[in-house]
Parts: sequence; C-alpha cells; structure tokens
Amino acid sequence: MQTHDDVIALIEKEGLDYVKVGAFDIDGILRGKYMGREKVVSALKKGFGFCDVVLGWDSNDQLYDNISFTGWHTGYPDASVRLLPETFRRMPFEDNLPLILGEFTGEGEAICPRGLLRRVVQKASDMGFVPFAGCEFEFFLFDENPHSVREKHYRGMQPITPGFFGYSGLRSGVHNEFYRELMDTCNAMDMALEGLHTETGPGVLEAAISVDGALEAADKAALFKTVTKILAQRRGWMATFMAKWSPDWPGQSGHIHISLQDKDGCNVFYDDTSKHSMSETMRQFIGGQQALMPELLAMVAPTVNSYRRLIPGFWAPTEASWGVENRTCALRAIPGSASSQRVEYRVSAADINPYITVAAALASGLYGVEHQIEPGAAVTGNAYEQSFPAERQLPRTLMEAAGRLKSSKAARSMFGDAFVDHYSATREWEEREFRKAITDWEMDRYFEII
Repeated sequence: MQTHDDVIALIEKEGLDYVKVGAFDIDGILRGKYMGREKVVSALKKGFGFCDVVLGWDSNDQLYDNISFTGWHTGYPDASVRLLPETFRRMPFEDNLPLILGEFTGEGEAICPRGLLRRVVQKASDMGFVPFAGCEFEFFLFDENPHSVREKHYRGMQPITPGFFGYSGLRSGVHNEFYRELMDTCNAMDMALEGLHTETGPGVLEAAISVDGALEAADKAALFKTVTKILAQRRGWMATFMAKWSPDWPGQSGHIHISLQDKDGCNVFYDDTSKHSMSETMRQFIGGQQALMPELLAMVAPTVNSYRRLIPGFWAPTEASWGVENRTCALRAIPGSASSQRVEYRVSAADINPYITVAAALASGLYGVEHQIEPGAAVTGNAYEQSFPAERQLPRTLMEAAGRLKSSKAARSMFGDAFVDHYSATREWEEREFRKAITDWEMDRYFEII
C-alpha cells in the first residue's frame, strides 16, 4: 500500500466493515481504535480528529499538569491526525484485519514522536545520507496475567522458565509454538526477525528485528513491543519490556544499530583504507553521539526504572564511552564489510519509545558529522573499571536527565523548542509521580527502626 487510493480500493474490494488505526504516544504506547469503513475512507482522504489527551497524559492515563500543548486550560480538543498508507499491514491475530498507523499534524506535529523522527530522517537526507537502523529487544516472559500480577503485587511472579540458560536449544524447542507464532506474525506484519533466542535469565528472550530505513525500523520496533505483549497475553502469559524488573537479574536492553548510506547506496561508514574500516564520517558520527549522549539521555532512558539498569557490571554502560567491538561501552563500533559496517547504540533499554530514541541516536550522530566532532580515545578492556572526565558522565536520575535535555542548546537546534519543552516536562512529571510512592524498601528500612 503506497497511496491512500490503494488502501481505499482494498477496503472496498474486500468489503471490510472496519479497520484498526492508531498512533504512538510520548511513551511509545499504541493508542488507537477500530474505525468503520466510511469513516476510514474519509480519514484517508482528509485526516481525522483524535482527542489530544493522548499527548497530554502519561502511561497510566494521568494528566500532565506542567505542559502547555494541552490540558484543562485548552479543554482537550481534537488534534489532527493523518493516516499513513505505507504503514498498512494485516494483523494475523485479528483475522488479518488491517492496521494503519498515523501521525499527528498541525500543532501536534511538533511533539509527535513519529513526526520527530521523520524530521531527523529528512535532515539526514538534506546532508546527502539515507539512514538505516535495526532494533533488538530483550524481554521477560511470565506465566502470569494482568490480574494475577496485580493480585501478587508484582512479587513471586513465575517466569516461563527457571534459571540461567542463554542461547538454549532446549528452551526454544520446548516453547517452539510461541517462538514460531511470534516469528510468523512478525513476518506477516512486515517486521521480520533476524534472530530470536533465550538470553541469560529466567524466561528472558532477545529478538533482533531486520534492518530497514530508520523511520520504518522505528515503526517495526514500536509495533514489535505491542505485538509481543498481545501474543503473550493471548497465551495466558505476560511479556515485560521494563528496563529492570528485578535486582537479581541483568536489565533488558533495547540496542539500536545504525548506519548511513549515500544516495548511491554505498555505506559511508566504511573505508577499507582506514583502521577498523572506519571512515571519517563514522568517527565524527560516533563523536557526536558521544558528545551529546549526556544531554539527550532522557530521550534514551525515559523512565525512572531506566536508571536502575545503568549500573556497573550489568551489561549496561554508565558513561558516554565508545570502543571497537566492546560491549562494555555505550557505543560499539562494529567493523565489517561495506554492507555491515555500523555503530551499535547500547545505552538504551527495552523501555524506549523507538521513535524518540532512534531520533536521538541519529540526530546526535549527524550533529557530529555536521560539526566535525572527533570522539575521544576508544576504550579497550573493561569500561566499568576506567575513569572518564566529567563531560562523559551520564545523568544518574530521570529528573537530572530531563534538566540536561531542557537546557541543551544542541537538542533545541535539532528537535525544536516545542518538543524539548514538552518532552522534558513529561519526564519531570514521571519522576514526580515516582516520588509520591512509598516503596517496600522504605517500609522495611524505616517502619520499625528509625
């Protein structure tokens, strides 16, 4: 489906009574609805109105009190949304019903996550580049349901498998039906997986989504998280993409692989005459990512829980470091052939909004190329055991990260004031909500003794 007319013709040919439409919000949650035939035909031609509260509340549907875009002061009017025929795909688990994604337009376009990435991709194009990306996610599966986890207060949950067993041929064989269902569904929905295997931990899997253009890769990553949760719950299980759900196990990564091609399809990161085949463009791309990572971390580590993962020794970086084939670093340069040379953005976790995080990773790299920023010395050995200057240190809390983003001149130049102000306010709200909570740790530590 390339045009609105293509979709309309299919709807009329198949006599579809309705389709599903949706858009991803600030937290990367799919907000949508079923839309009847006449309405969707009209929406494809002229767009439609979607209550702008979906850009004015958090993941728990609680209304932000610190944003200007919408709120009680505006009366929560409709925001304009355009449907994107190129995102058309069928959902096998809903009898092949079509799903069409949308983007906010008008005033909402400035803060729309997908619109943000689209503008960064356009920036790359203006510089003569075509950006490609591939996302990979770790996620835990539990033999639980939305009611049981709440009844247990998220304690004593039962993973689908016990213990450590990474890359297990046994586990994947035992649960082959789920693996096959997930892989087949992803194939059918144009988000094929390059790989799917068990990771180290009870019930944890890792999926690598096939590389595509940066915007299409983010579509696939956002949909993958939603679809995985749907398939798990239809089976009586639950999948979580939290950055870190347990202090006993490593966090869940959401790494992003990025490369740039020129308009002739050549990988501009590759130079076989240079050390590690790294071109000047690739070095400067990494230089920009490294320089701006502390300022953009709120776009990459978007929840309070994200910062539970960013601790030494748990396969997650704690400074804006880079190295060649070094998985202890925030940025991993991956030498290869002209088709595989790339950089892996490793600081991100599975809780990301793919549109916003890919935008941050790509825009900061382009900033480095544009400003000819050379990276610091590549890390050799264990990055956790090395010291870094203050400018390489990452914020330790979401509130600190939101403040860094809000004051970042580079972020404002890349993403616009409207997005930076809105997004940083939503992250400040997120930590304020957390601070209202009385944790089990506090009760255990202070209730009797203090």
